[in-house]
Amino acid sequence: MLVVSQILGGLGVAIGIALAPMLATEVTGSEALSGLAPTASVAGTALLSLPLAALMTSRGRRPGLVLAYLVGALGGGLVVLGTVVRSFPLLLLGMAAFGAGSSANLQARFAAADLVGPERRGRAISTVIWATTIGSVLGPNIAAPAGRLFHGTPVPETAGPYLWSAAAFLLAGAVVAVLLRPDPLLTARALAPRSTQGEQKRSLRAGIAAVRESPMAKLAMVTVAVSHTAMVSIMVMTPVHLGRHGADLQLIGLVISGHIAGMYAFSPVMGWLADRFGRLSVIGLTVGLLSGAALLAGTAGPRHGQTALGLFVLGLGWSAGMIAGSALLTDSVPQAARAAVQGLSDLTMNAAAGIGGAAAGLIVAQWGYGPLNAIGAALLLPVAALALRRSLKGAGGAGA
Repeated sequence: MLVVSQILGGLGVAIGIALAPMLATEVTGSEALSGLAPTASVAGTALLSLPLAALMTSRGRRPGLVLAYLVGALGGGLVVLGTVVRSFPLLLLGMAAFGAGSSANLQARFAAADLVGPERRGRAISTVIWATTIGSVLGPNIAAPAGRLFHGTPVPETAGPYLWSAAAFLLAGAVVAVLLRPDPLLTARALAPRSTQGEQKRSLRAGIAAVRESPMAKLAMVTVAVSHTAMVSIMVMTPVHLGRHGADLQLIGLVISGHIAGMYAFSPVMGWLADRFGRLSVIGLTVGLLSGAALLAGTAGPRHGQTALGLFVLGLGWSAGMIAGSALLTDSVPQAARAAVQGLSDLTMNAAAGIGGAAAGLIVAQWGYGPLNAIGAALLLPVAALALRRSLKGAGGAGA
């Protein structure tokens, strides 16, 4: 059921990713503000992370995922309304609510890890992430045809696809509400020893304490946050960069589809690598892939093929970092504190990416797309340093 919901949710999210910067430019008339629309979506994802974690902690995965999809559907409607009335604040509000769809998709990876041991955890997480491939690759490519359906109506063609996103979120929420039974988190909690089930161990404060006590959990959170921030910052400005060099909406959709294929299609490979060779090895691979992606995209200029290759490798790096980091995070904290720690991680990840996305538009407007990629690569230095430090200290076990 998580796989089915991920396909639907990925479809809705991907449509929005492809069009958000262009929609903001259309409404405001300013390219410098184009990064604020996807940033608002990332910010919404971040703001919802802790409330969703709190709801899941008390009620289970199912209520949290359903609520997130419902809020995402509402956001899609507000985006369309904001575009029709030419209200940028309403557009940003809609994008923030739209980010709840991403929250649901991200939290689903932890639901996949609730009932498996460390030796299979990377593969379990990667299976659910992989399922997003189908909807995510289709999304950008149906954006243009979906938009043309609104030709001649008050709804602009760049905004119409958000109504399709809203429908996809509603359907995903219905699948989870009806069919995700038994609840994986509540089942895992019921199977845990009674000594680990105290309510006081499930609070956000307990989650923060669990991270402080575990160097590997700190590394995991930094890996996930930096990987996501570097990916989002570069990805959200790529449609604008391509547009500057004459790319049409169809080509932009193909480039974003390739990027999303890199993010999700090869996730089972990343999960297998994380389980077989260890989390730290795949974190090292993350640094290499994201650095290479920044080099390719940042030096592409008008060469659309090179930009597309860079975005594909960027997706691969994100996949490696997300899977290895998420598995390592789950490995490194007690079961009772996991939901709180996972919510804290998603908050940190999306808050950092929100700042990166907002800054990306200003950086591109002031200095260009190449310097943006160079800054994205520089963000990876702390991850490399921390991973190297843990490797030199000989960290062992499932998290090593």
